[in-house]
Amino acid sequence: MAQCDVLIVGAGPTGLVLALWLTRLGVKVRIVDKTAGPGTTSRALAVQARTLELYRQLDLTEAVVAKGHHVPAVNLWVKGEAAARIAFENVGAELTPYPFLHIFPQDQHEQLLIERLQMQDVAVERHTELTGFVDEQDGIIARLRGQDGHAFECAARYLAGCDGAHSIVREAMGTGFPGGTYRQIFYVADVDAKGPALNGELHIDLDEADFLGVFPLAGAGRARLIGTVRDARADRAEKLSFDDVGRRAIEHLKVEVSKVNWFSTYHVHHRVTEKFQKGQAFLLGDAAHIHSPAGGQGMNTGIGDAVNLAWKLAAVVGGRAGGRLLNSYEAERIGFARRLVATTDRVFSFATAEGRIADLMRMWVAPILIPAAAAFEPMREFMFRTVSQITLNYRGGPLSRGTAGQVHGGDRLPWAPVDGVDNFTSLAAMDWQVHVYGTARSELAAWCAAHSVPLHAFGWRSKYENAGLSRDAVYLLRPDSYVALADASGTPEVLERYFADHGILLAAD
Repeated sequence: MAQCDVLIVGAGPTGLVLALWLTRLGVKVRIVDKTAGPGTTSRALAVQARTLELYRQLDLTEAVVAKGHHVPAVNLWVKGEAAARIAFENVGAELTPYPFLHIFPQDQHEQLLIERLQMQDVAVERHTELTGFVDEQDGIIARLRGQDGHAFECAARYLAGCDGAHSIVREAMGTGFPGGTYRQIFYVADVDAKGPALNGELHIDLDEADFLGVFPLAGAGRARLIGTVRDARADRAEKLSFDDVGRRAIEHLKVEVSKVNWFSTYHVHHRVTEKFQKGQAFLLGDAAHIHSPAGGQGMNTGIGDAVNLAWKLAAVVGGRAGGRLLNSYEAERIGFARRLVATTDRVFSFATAEGRIADLMRMWVAPILIPAAAAFEPMREFMFRTVSQITLNYRGGPLSRGTAGQVHGGDRLPWAPVDGVDNFTSLAAMDWQVHVYGTARSELAAWCAAHSVPLHAFGWRSKYENAGLSRDAVYLLRPDSYVALADASGTPEVLERYFADHGILLAAD
Protein backbone atom coordinates (compact mmCIF):
# COMPACT_ATOMS: atom_id res chain seq x y z
CA MET A 1 0.00 0.00 0.00
CA ALA A 2 1.42 3.39 -1.04
CA GLN A 3 2.14 5.65 1.92
CA CYS A 4 2.66 9.37 2.47
CA ASP A 5 2.46 11.90 5.25
CA VAL A 6 -0.34 13.95 3.67
CA LEU A 7 -2.70 12.91 0.88
CA ILE A 8 -4.04 15.98 -0.93
CA VAL A 9 -7.23 15.54 -2.94
CA GLY A 10 -7.68 18.27 -5.54
CA ALA A 11 -5.04 20.06 -7.63
CA GLY A 12 -6.48 23.54 -7.91
CA PRO A 13 -4.55 26.50 -6.47
CA THR A 14 -5.38 25.52 -2.86
CA GLY A 15 -4.16 21.94 -3.19
CA LEU A 16 -1.09 22.92 -5.21
CA VAL A 17 -0.04 25.60 -2.72
CA LEU A 18 -0.51 23.17 0.17
CA ALA A 19 1.62 20.60 -1.65
CA LEU A 20 4.34 23.15 -2.37
CA TRP A 21 4.51 24.45 1.19
CA LEU A 22 4.54 20.98 2.72
CA THR A 23 7.19 19.72 0.30
CA ARG A 24 9.41 22.69 1.05
CA LEU A 25 9.02 21.86 4.74
CA GLY A 26 10.14 18.26 4.21
CA VAL A 27 6.72 16.58 4.34
CA LYS A 28 6.05 13.69 1.96
CA VAL A 29 2.89 14.46 0.02
CA ARG A 30 0.78 12.79 -2.60
CA ILE A 31 -1.59 14.96 -4.64
CA VAL A 32 -4.35 13.46 -6.78
CA ASP A 33 -7.00 14.95 -9.04
CA LYS A 34 -9.77 13.32 -11.04
CA THR A 35 -9.36 15.65 -14.03
CA ALA A 36 -7.21 14.92 -17.06
CA GLY A 37 -5.17 18.10 -16.69
CA PRO A 38 -5.05 21.59 -15.21
CA GLY A 39 -7.71 24.13 -16.11
CA THR A 40 -7.44 25.89 -19.47
CA THR A 41 -9.74 28.81 -18.68
CA SER A 42 -9.05 31.85 -16.54
CA ARG A 43 -11.72 31.40 -13.81
CA ALA A 44 -10.40 33.16 -10.66
CA LEU A 45 -8.47 36.29 -11.56
CA ALA A 46 -7.41 38.38 -8.58
CA VAL A 47 -4.25 37.77 -6.57
CA GLN A 48 -4.46 39.98 -3.50
CA ALA A 49 -1.57 41.74 -1.75
CA ARG A 50 -1.53 39.36 1.21
CA THR A 51 -1.17 36.37 -1.11
CA LEU A 52 1.76 38.06 -2.84
CA GLU A 53 3.37 38.67 0.55
CA LEU A 54 2.98 35.02 1.54
CA TYR A 55 4.25 33.85 -1.85
CA ARG A 56 7.66 35.28 -1.01
CA GLN A 57 8.15 32.13 1.07
CA LEU A 58 7.95 30.07 -2.11
CA ASP A 59 9.85 32.54 -4.30
CA LEU A 60 6.70 32.89 -6.39
CA THR A 61 5.89 36.57 -6.04
CA GLU A 62 8.12 37.98 -8.75
CA ALA A 63 6.90 35.44 -11.31
CA VAL A 64 3.23 36.10 -10.51
CA VAL A 65 3.71 39.86 -10.70
CA ALA A 66 5.69 39.65 -13.96
CA LYS A 67 3.14 37.43 -15.70
CA GLY A 68 0.02 39.26 -14.54
CA HIS A 69 -1.57 42.68 -14.88
CA HIS A 70 -1.77 45.57 -12.39
CA VAL A 71 -5.19 47.19 -12.12
CA PRO A 72 -4.74 50.86 -11.24
CA ALA A 73 -8.39 51.88 -10.75
CA VAL A 74 -12.06 50.91 -10.71
CA ASN A 75 -14.60 52.86 -12.75
CA LEU A 76 -18.34 53.04 -12.04
CA TRP A 77 -20.68 53.56 -15.00
CA VAL A 78 -24.28 54.82 -15.06
CA LYS A 79 -26.50 55.30 -18.10
CA GLY A 80 -23.70 54.61 -20.54
CA GLU A 81 -21.24 57.09 -19.09
CA ALA A 82 -18.35 56.79 -16.63
CA ALA A 83 -19.66 58.28 -13.37
CA ALA A 84 -16.71 57.83 -11.03
CA ARG A 85 -13.10 56.62 -10.98
CA ILE A 86 -11.46 55.31 -7.81
CA ALA A 87 -7.68 54.96 -8.08
CA PHE A 88 -5.85 52.39 -6.01
CA GLU A 89 -2.25 53.00 -7.15
CA ASN A 90 -1.17 54.75 -3.98
CA VAL A 91 -3.85 53.61 -1.53
CA GLY A 92 -1.69 50.91 0.03
CA ALA A 93 1.74 52.37 -0.70
CA GLU A 94 2.57 52.64 3.01
CA LEU A 95 0.91 49.33 3.93
CA THR A 96 2.37 46.61 1.72
CA PRO A 97 5.08 46.04 -0.90
CA TYR A 98 2.22 45.22 -3.32
CA PRO A 99 -0.22 48.16 -3.21
CA PHE A 100 -2.39 47.14 -6.15
CA LEU A 101 -5.01 44.71 -7.36
CA HIS A 102 -3.24 42.11 -9.46
CA ILE A 103 -4.84 40.06 -12.23
CA PHE A 104 -3.29 36.66 -12.93
CA PRO A 105 -5.75 34.17 -14.49
CA GLN A 106 -6.18 30.87 -12.68
CA ASP A 107 -5.10 28.68 -15.58
CA GLN A 108 -1.71 30.43 -15.74
CA HIS A 109 -1.55 30.48 -11.95
CA GLU A 110 -2.08 26.72 -11.74
CA GLN A 111 0.49 26.05 -14.43
CA LEU A 112 3.11 28.06 -12.54
CA LEU A 113 2.37 26.16 -9.31
CA ILE A 114 2.56 22.81 -11.12
CA GLU A 115 5.93 23.71 -12.64
CA ARG A 116 7.30 24.69 -9.22
CA LEU A 117 5.96 21.50 -7.69
CA GLN A 118 7.60 19.42 -10.43
CA MET A 119 10.90 21.12 -9.56
CA GLN A 120 10.44 19.53 -6.13
CA ASP A 121 9.96 16.11 -7.81
CA VAL A 122 6.24 15.99 -7.03
CA ALA A 123 3.74 15.39 -9.81
CA VAL A 124 -0.05 15.58 -9.74
CA GLU A 125 -1.59 12.12 -10.22
CA ARG A 126 -4.28 12.75 -12.83
CA HIS A 127 -7.39 10.66 -13.56
CA THR A 128 -7.25 9.60 -9.91
CA GLU A 129 -10.40 9.95 -7.84
CA LEU A 130 -11.06 9.55 -4.13
CA THR A 131 -14.02 7.25 -3.58
CA GLY A 132 -13.91 7.17 0.23
CA PHE A 133 -11.67 6.86 3.25
CA VAL A 134 -11.47 5.41 6.73
CA ASP A 135 -10.08 7.51 9.58
CA GLU A 136 -8.22 5.11 11.83
CA GLN A 137 -6.38 5.86 15.05
CA ASP A 138 -2.96 6.05 13.46
CA GLY A 139 -3.92 7.58 10.11
CA ILE A 140 -6.13 7.58 7.03
CA ILE A 141 -6.80 4.71 4.62
CA ALA A 142 -8.01 6.32 1.41
CA ARG A 143 -9.74 4.43 -1.38
CA LEU A 144 -8.78 5.68 -4.83
CA ARG A 145 -9.77 4.84 -8.40
CA GLY A 146 -7.42 5.31 -11.33
CA GLN A 147 -8.05 6.07 -14.99
CA ASP A 148 -8.62 2.46 -15.92
CA GLY A 149 -11.14 2.01 -13.12
CA HIS A 150 -8.63 0.10 -11.02
CA ALA A 151 -9.26 0.59 -7.29
CA PHE A 152 -6.39 0.87 -4.84
CA GLU A 153 -5.63 2.22 -1.38
CA CYS A 154 -3.27 4.80 0.03
CA ALA A 155 -2.23 5.13 3.66
CA ALA A 156 -1.58 8.66 4.92
CA ARG A 157 -1.21 10.30 8.29
CA TYR A 158 -3.50 13.11 7.20
CA LEU A 159 -5.99 13.85 4.43
CA ALA A 160 -6.51 17.33 2.95
CA GLY A 161 -9.71 17.88 1.01
CA CYS A 162 -9.04 20.58 -1.60
CA ASP A 163 -11.55 19.09 -4.01
CA GLY A 164 -13.89 22.01 -4.55
CA ALA A 165 -17.54 22.79 -4.00
CA HIS A 166 -18.65 19.21 -4.69
CA SER A 167 -16.05 17.78 -2.31
CA ILE A 168 -16.04 14.03 -1.83
CA VAL A 169 -13.89 14.52 1.26
CA ARG A 170 -16.50 16.83 2.82
CA GLU A 171 -19.27 14.42 1.94
CA ALA A 172 -17.39 11.53 3.57
CA MET A 173 -16.65 13.66 6.66
CA GLY A 174 -20.35 14.49 6.98
CA THR A 175 -19.74 18.11 7.96
CA GLY A 176 -22.56 19.56 5.86
CA PHE A 177 -22.50 22.66 3.67
CA PRO A 178 -25.18 25.05 4.97
CA GLY A 179 -25.96 28.22 3.09
CA GLY A 180 -27.85 29.03 -0.06
CA THR A 181 -27.82 29.72 -3.77
CA TYR A 182 -28.41 33.08 -5.45
CA ARG A 183 -31.34 33.21 -7.83
CA GLN A 184 -29.39 34.97 -10.56
CA ILE A 185 -27.31 33.14 -13.11
CA PHE A 186 -23.77 34.36 -13.61
CA TYR A 187 -21.95 34.26 -16.91
CA VAL A 188 -18.26 34.70 -17.59
CA ALA A 189 -16.74 35.39 -20.96
CA ASP A 190 -13.12 35.92 -21.88
CA VAL A 191 -13.15 38.15 -24.93
CA ASP A 192 -11.15 40.18 -27.38
CA ALA A 193 -12.77 43.59 -27.56
CA LYS A 194 -12.28 47.32 -27.87
CA GLY A 195 -13.78 50.45 -26.37
CA PRO A 196 -13.12 52.85 -23.48
CA ALA A 197 -13.64 50.06 -20.91
CA LEU A 198 -10.67 48.16 -22.40
CA ASN A 199 -8.08 50.55 -20.95
CA GLY A 200 -6.53 48.15 -18.44
CA GLU A 201 -8.76 49.24 -15.56
CA LEU A 202 -11.77 47.61 -13.89
CA HIS A 203 -15.19 48.84 -15.04
CA ILE A 204 -18.56 48.14 -13.40
CA ASP A 205 -22.01 49.02 -14.72
CA LEU A 206 -24.41 50.15 -11.96
CA ASP A 207 -27.44 50.58 -14.17
CA GLU A 208 -30.84 48.89 -13.91
CA ALA A 209 -29.75 46.42 -16.57
CA ASP A 210 -28.05 43.13 -15.77
CA PHE A 211 -24.94 43.56 -13.63
CA LEU A 212 -21.70 43.62 -15.62
CA GLY A 213 -18.05 43.97 -14.71
CA VAL A 214 -15.19 44.29 -17.21
CA PHE A 215 -11.94 42.90 -15.79
CA PRO A 216 -8.71 43.54 -17.70
CA LEU A 217 -6.43 40.68 -18.70
CA ALA A 218 -2.79 40.94 -19.73
CA GLY A 219 -2.51 41.86 -23.41
CA ALA A 220 -4.12 44.63 -25.43
CA GLY A 221 -7.86 44.30 -25.96
CA ARG A 222 -8.31 41.25 -23.72
CA ALA A 223 -10.84 41.22 -20.91
CA ARG A 224 -13.13 39.07 -18.84
CA LEU A 225 -16.80 39.96 -18.70
CA ILE A 226 -18.67 38.86 -15.58
CA GLY A 227 -22.40 39.48 -15.65
CA THR A 228 -25.76 38.29 -14.45
CA VAL A 229 -28.84 36.95 -16.14
CA ARG A 230 -31.89 37.84 -14.08
CA ASP A 231 -35.00 37.17 -16.11
CA ALA A 232 -36.61 34.10 -17.69
CA ARG A 233 -33.32 33.28 -19.39
CA ALA A 234 -32.04 32.10 -16.01
CA ASP A 235 -34.32 29.08 -16.25
CA ARG A 236 -32.30 27.72 -19.16
CA ALA A 237 -28.80 28.58 -17.94
CA GLU A 238 -27.14 25.44 -19.25
CA LYS A 239 -28.35 26.24 -22.77
CA LEU A 240 -27.32 29.89 -22.84
CA SER A 241 -24.68 31.18 -25.23
CA PHE A 242 -22.97 34.54 -25.30
CA ASP A 243 -25.53 35.72 -27.88
CA ASP A 244 -28.28 35.12 -25.30
CA VAL A 245 -26.92 37.31 -22.52
CA GLY A 246 -28.16 40.83 -22.03
CA ARG A 247 -26.62 43.24 -24.52
CA ARG A 248 -27.82 46.34 -22.72
CA ALA A 249 -25.12 46.36 -20.03
CA ILE A 250 -22.42 45.59 -22.59
CA GLU A 251 -23.60 48.47 -24.74
CA HIS A 252 -23.73 50.76 -21.68
CA LEU A 253 -20.02 50.14 -21.17
CA LYS A 254 -19.39 50.66 -24.89
CA VAL A 255 -17.70 47.26 -25.21
CA GLU A 256 -17.35 46.03 -28.79
CA VAL A 257 -16.65 42.29 -28.67
CA SER A 258 -14.78 40.89 -31.68
CA LYS A 259 -14.12 37.37 -30.38
CA VAL A 260 -15.35 35.19 -27.51
CA ASN A 261 -12.55 32.91 -26.33
CA TRP A 262 -14.46 31.24 -23.53
CA PHE A 263 -18.01 31.40 -22.18
CA SER A 264 -19.68 29.70 -19.25
CA THR A 265 -22.65 30.13 -16.94
CA TYR A 266 -23.03 29.06 -13.33
CA HIS A 267 -24.98 29.54 -10.14
CA VAL A 268 -23.29 31.32 -7.26
CA HIS A 269 -23.56 29.84 -3.79
CA HIS A 270 -22.80 31.14 -0.32
CA ARG A 271 -21.93 28.28 2.00
CA VAL A 272 -19.53 27.37 4.82
CA THR A 273 -19.08 23.83 6.09
CA GLU A 274 -19.78 23.27 9.79
CA LYS A 275 -16.33 21.79 10.52
CA PHE A 276 -12.97 22.37 8.84
CA GLN A 277 -11.47 19.34 10.59
CA LYS A 278 -12.76 15.96 11.63
CA GLY A 279 -10.24 13.55 13.04
CA GLN A 280 -7.27 13.46 10.71
CA ALA A 281 -9.08 14.94 7.70
CA PHE A 282 -9.21 18.65 6.82
CA LEU A 283 -11.17 20.82 4.39
CA LEU A 284 -9.66 23.79 2.54
CA GLY A 285 -10.69 26.25 -0.14
CA ASP A 286 -13.99 25.75 -1.97
CA ALA A 287 -14.47 22.42 -0.21
CA ALA A 288 -14.87 24.42 3.01
CA HIS A 289 -16.40 27.72 1.86
CA ILE A 290 -17.84 29.23 -1.31
CA HIS A 291 -19.26 32.69 -1.91
CA SER A 292 -19.92 35.27 -4.56
CA PRO A 293 -16.93 36.49 -6.63
CA ALA A 294 -17.36 40.02 -5.22
CA GLY A 295 -13.96 41.39 -4.29
CA GLY A 296 -11.89 38.54 -5.76
CA GLN A 297 -11.57 36.77 -2.42
CA GLY A 298 -12.24 33.09 -3.08
CA MET A 299 -8.97 31.72 -4.42
CA ASN A 300 -6.93 33.91 -2.08
CA THR A 301 -8.86 32.58 0.92
CA GLY A 302 -8.18 28.99 -0.15
CA ILE A 303 -4.48 29.78 -0.47
CA GLY A 304 -4.62 31.31 3.01
CA ASP A 305 -6.15 28.07 4.31
CA ALA A 306 -3.27 26.12 2.78
CA VAL A 307 -0.57 28.34 4.27
CA ASN A 308 -2.19 28.22 7.70
CA LEU A 309 -2.44 24.44 7.74
CA ALA A 310 0.89 23.62 6.07
CA TRP A 311 3.28 24.72 8.82
CA LYS A 312 1.13 23.06 11.49
CA LEU A 313 1.05 19.74 9.64
CA ALA A 314 4.81 19.97 9.09
CA ALA A 315 5.43 20.57 12.81
CA VAL A 316 3.29 17.60 13.84
CA VAL A 317 4.62 15.26 11.16
CA GLY A 318 8.17 16.28 12.10
CA GLY A 319 7.56 15.53 15.77
CA ARG A 320 7.97 19.16 16.88
CA ALA A 321 4.38 19.53 18.11
CA GLY A 322 1.50 17.40 19.31
CA GLY A 323 -1.69 16.85 17.39
CA ARG A 324 -3.52 19.57 19.35
CA LEU A 325 -1.68 22.19 17.29
CA LEU A 326 -3.83 21.14 14.35
CA ASN A 327 -6.99 22.12 16.22
CA SER A 328 -6.01 25.75 15.73
CA TYR A 329 -6.55 25.47 11.96
CA GLU A 330 -10.32 25.47 12.19
CA ALA A 331 -10.33 27.97 15.06
CA GLU A 332 -8.36 30.46 12.99
CA ARG A 333 -9.92 29.99 9.57
CA ILE A 334 -13.63 29.25 10.02
CA GLY A 335 -14.50 32.62 11.55
CA PHE A 336 -12.85 34.45 8.68
CA ALA A 337 -14.70 32.30 6.13
CA ARG A 338 -18.03 33.07 7.76
CA ARG A 339 -17.35 36.81 7.85
CA LEU A 340 -16.20 36.74 4.24
CA VAL A 341 -19.35 34.98 3.06
CA ALA A 342 -21.50 37.51 4.91
CA THR A 343 -19.56 40.48 3.47
CA THR A 344 -19.51 39.31 -0.13
CA ASP A 345 -23.19 38.41 0.19
CA ARG A 346 -24.02 42.02 1.08
CA VAL A 347 -21.92 43.41 -1.78
CA PHE A 348 -23.36 40.98 -4.30
CA SER A 349 -26.93 41.61 -3.14
CA PHE A 350 -26.45 45.37 -3.56
CA ALA A 351 -24.97 44.99 -7.04
CA THR A 352 -27.72 42.67 -8.31
CA ALA A 353 -30.84 43.73 -6.40
CA GLU A 354 -33.91 44.52 -8.49
CA GLY A 355 -36.58 47.20 -8.12
CA ARG A 356 -36.88 50.98 -8.24
CA ILE A 357 -35.22 51.62 -4.89
CA ALA A 358 -32.29 49.36 -5.73
CA ASP A 359 -31.87 51.05 -9.11
CA LEU A 360 -31.98 54.48 -7.44
CA MET A 361 -29.27 53.47 -4.93
CA ARG A 362 -26.96 52.11 -7.64
CA MET A 363 -27.50 54.80 -10.25
CA TRP A 364 -27.62 57.96 -8.14
CA VAL A 365 -26.43 57.32 -4.60
CA ALA A 366 -23.52 54.90 -5.07
CA PRO A 367 -21.64 56.96 -7.73
CA ILE A 368 -21.63 59.88 -5.28
CA LEU A 369 -21.07 58.14 -1.96
CA ILE A 370 -18.44 55.59 -3.03
CA PRO A 371 -15.97 58.13 -4.53
CA ALA A 372 -16.63 60.49 -1.60
CA ALA A 373 -15.81 57.71 0.86
CA ALA A 374 -12.74 56.73 -1.17
CA ALA A 375 -11.50 60.33 -1.06
CA PHE A 376 -11.41 60.10 2.74
CA GLU A 377 -8.02 58.59 3.56
CA PRO A 378 -9.04 56.40 6.54
CA MET A 379 -11.95 54.95 4.56
CA ARG A 380 -9.77 54.42 1.48
CA GLU A 381 -7.20 52.63 3.63
CA PHE A 382 -9.92 50.51 5.26
CA MET A 383 -11.25 49.47 1.86
CA PHE A 384 -7.80 48.51 0.64
CA ARG A 385 -6.92 46.61 3.82
CA THR A 386 -10.13 44.62 3.60
CA VAL A 387 -9.98 43.67 -0.07
CA SER A 388 -6.24 42.96 -0.02
CA GLN A 389 -6.67 40.67 3.03
CA ILE A 390 -3.83 42.38 4.91
CA THR A 391 -6.32 43.13 7.68
CA LEU A 392 -6.94 39.40 8.26
CA ASN A 393 -5.75 38.46 11.74
CA TYR A 394 -6.02 35.66 14.29
CA ARG A 395 -6.53 37.83 17.37
CA GLY A 396 -8.12 35.87 20.17
CA GLY A 397 -7.08 32.60 18.56
CA PRO A 398 -5.53 29.71 20.47
CA LEU A 399 -2.01 30.52 19.23
CA SER A 400 -2.17 34.31 19.70
CA ARG A 401 -0.85 36.03 22.80
CA GLY A 402 -0.02 39.53 24.05
CA THR A 403 0.07 43.11 22.81
CA ALA A 404 2.96 45.52 22.21
CA GLY A 405 2.21 48.93 20.78
CA GLN A 406 -0.75 48.56 18.44
CA VAL A 407 0.27 45.03 17.41
CA HIS A 408 -1.56 42.08 18.91
CA GLY A 409 -0.72 38.42 18.87
CA GLY A 410 -2.41 37.03 15.76
CA ASP A 411 -1.85 40.15 13.64
CA ARG A 412 -0.07 40.38 10.35
CA LEU A 413 3.24 42.08 11.09
CA PRO A 414 3.12 45.73 9.94
CA TRP A 415 5.25 46.43 6.90
CA ALA A 416 7.74 49.17 7.75
CA PRO A 417 10.69 49.59 5.36
CA VAL A 418 13.26 52.11 6.60
CA ASP A 419 16.38 53.37 4.79
CA GLY A 420 16.28 50.53 2.30
CA VAL A 421 15.82 47.86 5.00
CA ASP A 422 12.63 45.85 4.45
CA ASN A 423 11.42 44.18 7.64
CA PHE A 424 9.52 41.63 5.52
CA THR A 425 12.69 40.21 3.94
CA SER A 426 13.30 37.71 6.76
CA LEU A 427 9.71 36.48 6.53
CA ALA A 428 10.62 34.46 3.46
CA ALA A 429 11.97 31.86 5.89
CA MET A 430 9.41 29.21 6.83
CA ASP A 431 10.32 29.05 10.50
CA TRP A 432 9.91 30.72 13.86
CA GLN A 433 11.80 34.00 14.26
CA VAL A 434 11.94 37.00 16.56
CA HIS A 435 11.82 40.68 15.61
CA VAL A 436 12.90 43.52 17.87
CA TYR A 437 12.54 47.13 16.81
CA GLY A 438 15.12 48.96 18.87
CA THR A 439 17.63 47.13 21.06
CA ALA A 440 17.38 43.43 21.89
CA ARG A 441 18.29 42.41 25.45
CA SER A 442 21.45 40.35 25.71
CA GLU A 443 19.58 37.54 27.47
CA LEU A 444 17.05 37.48 24.62
CA ALA A 445 19.86 37.18 22.06
CA ALA A 446 21.40 34.35 24.11
CA TRP A 447 18.07 32.49 24.31
CA CYS A 448 17.48 32.81 20.56
CA ALA A 449 20.99 31.57 19.80
CA ALA A 450 20.60 28.60 22.17
CA HIS A 451 17.32 27.57 20.52
CA SER A 452 18.36 28.36 16.91
CA VAL A 453 15.63 30.98 16.56
CA PRO A 454 16.75 33.80 14.22
CA LEU A 455 16.72 37.19 15.92
CA HIS A 456 16.29 40.25 13.70
CA ALA A 457 16.91 43.58 15.40
CA PHE A 458 16.07 46.82 13.60
CA GLY A 459 17.55 50.07 14.85
CA TRP A 460 14.74 52.22 16.19
CA ARG A 461 13.15 54.74 13.84
CA SER A 462 10.03 56.84 14.23
CA LYS A 463 8.47 55.02 11.28
CA TYR A 464 8.28 51.86 13.37
CA GLU A 465 6.21 53.69 15.95
CA ASN A 466 4.00 55.08 13.20
CA ALA A 467 3.44 51.53 12.00
CA GLY A 468 2.24 50.52 15.46
CA LEU A 469 5.38 48.75 16.68
CA SER A 470 6.73 49.22 20.21
CA ARG A 471 10.36 50.03 20.95
CA ASP A 472 12.46 47.12 22.31
CA ALA A 473 9.42 44.79 22.43
CA VAL A 474 9.58 41.14 21.40
CA TYR A 475 7.57 40.02 18.38
CA LEU A 476 7.58 36.27 17.86
CA LEU A 477 6.71 35.38 14.25
CA ARG A 478 5.13 32.06 13.29
CA PRO A 479 6.33 30.07 10.27
CA ASP A 480 3.45 31.59 8.27
CA SER A 481 4.74 35.10 9.20
CA TYR A 482 1.83 36.07 11.49
CA VAL A 483 2.63 37.44 14.95
CA ALA A 484 2.32 34.66 17.53
CA LEU A 485 3.37 36.70 20.54
CA ALA A 486 3.77 40.43 21.15
CA ASP A 487 5.39 41.37 24.46
CA ALA A 488 6.62 44.79 25.56
CA SER A 489 9.03 43.42 28.20
CA GLY A 490 11.52 42.11 25.64
CA THR A 491 12.52 39.19 27.90
CA PRO A 492 13.11 35.59 26.82
CA GLU A 493 10.93 34.13 29.57
CA VAL A 494 7.77 34.96 27.62
CA LEU A 495 9.10 32.96 24.66
CA GLU A 496 9.99 30.01 26.83
CA ARG A 497 6.52 30.01 28.34
CA TYR A 498 4.80 30.38 24.96
CA PHE A 499 6.44 27.28 23.44
CA ALA A 500 5.96 25.26 26.61
CA ASP A 501 2.26 26.13 26.85
CA HIS A 502 1.64 25.12 23.25
CA GLY A 503 3.81 22.00 23.32
CA ILE A 504 5.95 23.20 20.42
CA LEU A 505 9.57 22.14 20.13
CA LEU A 506 12.14 24.19 18.28
CA ALA A 507 14.74 22.76 15.92
CA ALA A 508 17.48 22.84 18.58
CA ASP A 509 15.36 21.30 21.34
